[in-house]
This record gives sequence, C-alpha cells and structure tokens, in this order.
Amino acid sequence: MQTVVIVIHLMIVAVMIGAVLLQKSEGGGLGMGGGAGFMSSRGTANLLTRTTAILAVGFFLTSLFLSWYAGYDRKPSSIIGEPASQGQPAGGSPIAPPTSGGILDSLKKADEQQQAPAPSGPQVPRSQ
Repeated sequence: MQTVVIVIHLMIVAVMIGAVLLQKSEGGGLGMGGGAGFMSSRGTANLLTRTTAILAVGFFLTSLFLSWYAGYDRKPSSIIGEPASQGQPAGGSPIAPPTSGGILDSLKKADEQQQAPAPSGPQVPRSQ
C-alpha cells in the first residue's frame, strides 16, 4: 500500500514540476518573458494554473497520507530503559548493565594508559 502511494506521489511530483516549468514568467524576473507558445496565452494560463492547483492538492494529500501511514503502528519507547519484566531479550535472561563503569570511565582508563611515559631510549644495565 505504501509503495503504491509513493509511486503515485512521485508521478504527481514529476508532472507538477513540468506544469510549473511550462508556465509563462509574469514579471520577467529571469529576463525570459513572452514568446510564442503552443496555445493562446489566456488558455495556457488557465489550463496550467488549474493543473498546478490540482496537482498541489494531490501532492499535499499524498504527503499527509504517507506521514500518517508511517506513524500508524508506532509505539512510544523510552531511551532510558524498560522494566525487567518487559525488556527481556529472546533468550530469557535480562540484560545487565556493564560492571566496569560507563563509556567515560573506559575512555579515561585508555587515556591514562596512553599517557604512561615511554622509555626514551635504550637503558643502561645497572650493576648491583
């Protein structure tokens, strides 16, 4: 169902782009006003204006339907966590939080290990 509406939506978009590009520039904003067309200017303006309006309504309706359909079966979820009775994985055992600390603790330990002074060169053996 969603695929059919998306295909219809894309066809409406393609035809609407063509209808907008066929319309005559009124103010000559791009310097391309006038010119002879395939229909009279009044008939072309009425036909293209109506076509654009109908396509815009179709675009609006298909957009609303697609956004409604995307959220139709969505359930709210929490990013904090779920109670143990609901949040069990398929194996049946609950997910345990990491015992070694959070990601910041892990990064701090890795940073401390990297900052340990490395030997600057070969060491001379010391006699006892």
